[in-house]
Amino acid sequence: MDHLVRQFDRDLDNLKQKLLRMAATAELMIKQTISELVERDRNLARDVRAEEQEVNRLQLEIDEAAMALLATQQPVAADLRFILVAIRINGEIERIGDLAINITQNVDTLLEQPPLKPLIDIPMMADVAQQMVRESLHAFVRRDVLQAQNVIANDDKVDAFKNQIIRELLTYMMGDPRSIERALALILIARHIERIADHATNIAQDVIYMVQGRDVRHPKGRREEAQQ
Repeated sequence: MDHLVRQFDRDLDNLKQKLLRMAATAELMIKQTISELVERDRNLARDVRAEEQEVNRLQLEIDEAAMALLATQQPVAADLRFILVAIRINGEIERIGDLAINITQNVDTLLEQPPLKPLIDIPMMADVAQQMVRESLHAFVRRDVLQAQNVIANDDKVDAFKNQIIRELLTYMMGDPRSIERALALILIARHIERIADHATNIAQDVIYMVQGRDVRHPKGRREEAQQ
């Protein structure tokens, strides 16, 4: 019996490690795409599509491993919540990888034309979103509700960056119609980064559910978490 318990613990740890590897790959994809944008160097994101394949491969492995644990071990209470949350986080990270690919596509459009403006806010916004992704996974591994709450609170910073960026780019578009295509590409990048932060927030909310059994996904619950 002890042998079975130890094997179950090893399987849970393996699941955790794969999620961390998947999240680290997705975070690297974000960093590379933003570096490509800022430095205007396509070589900086040359590995992004291969990394997307790695994220997709890990997603399938994690899903299969989690479903096998549910079917064979019939976990209860905290272990059951851990596995269910791992499945949800798996989907969130896969979507973060997709959003990094979307950013790369918009960057391709921008690199075909001269720079529209100095890029300051978008890299800062991306740094916050990357940190949220990293901290949400650390909160998952450590079962750290306080760190999860910090991730949720930081979502407002990303939203503020997005609103500021859109306002500024709208002035460019109104002032010069030739700027519209580039401004729209930058607006889409800001929106993709915002969605990355939303997925990190979802992960943080799942961590709170896993640890405390509370669902804080609705707006009222999110405000309460940010205030605590």
